[in-house]
Amino acid sequence: MNNNNPEFSVDLQAPDISAYKQGNTGIEYVSTFDSGIEGPHVMISAVVHGNELCGAIAVDHLFKQNVRPMRGKLTLAFMNIAAFHSFNPEDPTKSRFVDEDFNRVWTTDTLDGPRDSVELRRARILRPLIETVDFLFDIHSMLISPAPLMMAGPVQKGRDFAADIGLPKFVISDAGHKNGTRMRDYGDFIKADSPKNALLVECGTHWAAETGDLAIKSAYRLLDVMKMIPADLAEKFGPKAQELPVQTFVEVSGPYTVQSEEFKYAQSYVGMEIIEKQGTVIGDDGGQPVTTPYDNCVMVMPSLNIEKGQSAVRYGRILAS
Repeated sequence: MNNNNPEFSVDLQAPDISAYKQGNTGIEYVSTFDSGIEGPHVMISAVVHGNELCGAIAVDHLFKQNVRPMRGKLTLAFMNIAAFHSFNPEDPTKSRFVDEDFNRVWTTDTLDGPRDSVELRRARILRPLIETVDFLFDIHSMLISPAPLMMAGPVQKGRDFAADIGLPKFVISDAGHKNGTRMRDYGDFIKADSPKNALLVECGTHWAAETGDLAIKSAYRLLDVMKMIPADLAEKFGPKAQELPVQTFVEVSGPYTVQSEEFKYAQSYVGMEIIEKQGTVIGDDGGQPVTTPYDNCVMVMPSLNIEKGQSAVRYGRILAS
């Protein structure tokens, strides 16, 4: 087990979202605005993990700017409210969830099953609304990885959607996690033959100022691409043309699953390092070397404090452009 936790600087402040509690959907902290004009139902979701403040900052910004869709419907949602309200900047890693990860419960079997938790109760309330959404944009951040990522899912339509948004630089195509299904992979969002689509944007490290900035810009960029806001609003708060990078698409081939209680990395990895040679040692697992499976292997979202049976890092291949 790796116990070398870094010290975290909390440069973001959790916004006061109490004004949005009542909402207008019958679900607390969820509001839907209908333009009355034909168009898609777009949902921007925040605080699926309670200590990821950037999404709350972005949604709060949209509310404060009185953003309303020019076509279709726009839903603004704060998700894991119980976890978010427990956030303490003096101990910022502790409020990811209350009972279980809200972003690992999104299968029909789990939602219809007998289990109970704070997160499942909230997910069951939100589920009927989410099933009406055409395009989901779920805003997140990461513990140690500073390079922002767009998580596009395993099918081509997700990568195409990410390319339309045009930021951040790295787009990750993956099948999610073995220990549960993400909201962005729920239902029709992940079906190749469905027009519905979803993205999960990781805006950077949890509490860095630039993470909040990117969350705001990405939300306005989404609404601009969906032709739901006027150009002047997108120009004011969205990314400038020069801020749209040449994107790099990475396909995750699989995780490295820890086999012992004595795993440690060969050096400090923060994510998106490209390891040039196959067979390069990147860690030690109970005395056994852990090596890269192929040339130009991308280290995707390495984890801290990994226990036996958990994923230490996911390996990725750069896709041809």
